[in-house]
Amino acid sequence: MAEENAKKINKEELKQKIIEVLKQIYDPEIPVNVYDLGFIYGIDISDDGRVHILMTLTVPGCPIYHIITQEISDKVRQIEGVSSVEVELTFEPRWSVDKITEEGKKRLRELGYNI
Repeated sequence: MAEENAKKINKEELKQKIIEVLKQIYDPEIPVNVYDLGFIYGIDISDDGRVHILMTLTVPGCPIYHIITQEISDKVRQIEGVSSVEVELTFEPRWSVDKITEEGKKRLRELGYNI
């Protein structure tokens, strides 16, 4: 039981490290990071460090999706404890401004966006 709890704690710590990395990755067209934009729908971590990130973008067919997903994959893979990264795009449910975190909304307001 203690070993099982230790794994859970390590996964939670690893998830927090992943979130910190995601907060350093920006959509080139919007001056807010992908995490605070609400693009990240899920982060799953296996016991052996395989990471699956389910995410979306503002619109299907985004011409720069491969740049963003590759940057996420490359940077998350560098985190100690991560053995592999799979970034999966989905558009269900579709992204909307409601998914932006309060921190993201604050940043957009500072930049003059009406959010």
